[in-house]
Amino acid sequence: MNLSVQLAPKNQRGLLLANPVMTASGTFGYGTEYSHIFDIQKLGAIVCKGTTLEPRDGNPQPRLAETPSGLLNSIGLQNIGIKALIKEKAPLWASWRVPVIVNIAGDTTNDYAQLAGELDGVAGISAIEVNIGCPNIKGGGAEFGADPESAAEVTTAVKAATSLPVLVKLTPHTSDIAKVAMAVAEAGADAISLINTLKGIAIDITRRRPLLGNITGGLSGPAIKPVALYMVYEVAGAVEVPVIGCGGITTASDAIEFIMAGASAIQVGTASLTNPRAPLDVLQEIEQFMEKEGIESLTDLIGAARR
Repeated sequence: MNLSVQLAPKNQRGLLLANPVMTASGTFGYGTEYSHIFDIQKLGAIVCKGTTLEPRDGNPQPRLAETPSGLLNSIGLQNIGIKALIKEKAPLWASWRVPVIVNIAGDTTNDYAQLAGELDGVAGISAIEVNIGCPNIKGGGAEFGADPESAAEVTTAVKAATSLPVLVKLTPHTSDIAKVAMAVAEAGADAISLINTLKGIAIDITRRRPLLGNITGGLSGPAIKPVALYMVYEVAGAVEVPVIGCGGITTASDAIEFIMAGASAIQVGTASLTNPRAPLDVLQEIEQFMEKEGIESLTDLIGAARR
């Protein structure tokens, strides 16, 4: 049975995964937090939490709020910063078999380019995932991924600064996600991952105030799966680069839906917070499904619902 997938076929370095199951940024830390729970080396890839130029403390508490079939989070990109990541985490990742992808976030296009340049050539880092769901400070606070032009601008800047494979993670907060996807693909993205969280809010009716310290948060979990699945279906039909599906994946059935919609790989996110073994469970169940259905190669499943 062949579960391998190439996520950067046009990049000289390539990004070959042993299987399509990845972790989503912000839900799996730096990988080390889960290594004592199960063999993380069995996964297709690990995407570390969002990384910025300088360390960030994140947003004020409370940062999490459960919702029906979902979770609102307002972590605020708390992270150790790019220099500490390169010094403390990358040397460990270099000894791992599983590829590690660094998710990057910035306030300006130059921030993204600088981050990409810092990571270029660092042992232990296999690719970069560009979070364009961040507010574009120079653009008045709108997300970089809200329009094709700004999304393409960031992608171009990152590609110029690194030889690493570049994955661009799309925000759902746009009027036409297919147009944004086409723009970043034309700008050189090696692959596209989607979707990031949906913006939401919760109210504490006793205090008569927003529940989260930052007022708004990102909605993730099973509640957003139909939206994410639709957007993956749309994007997979609009671009020729590999697509990575993310949003509400809890079981192998969820993952297979995304793959059949056109995703070459998937990311397990919020499910890891309630079941730390979720990514491995999903992988093992995909293998069981393929064996039961007599499917020899993952490529036979990719885009099956589109044919």
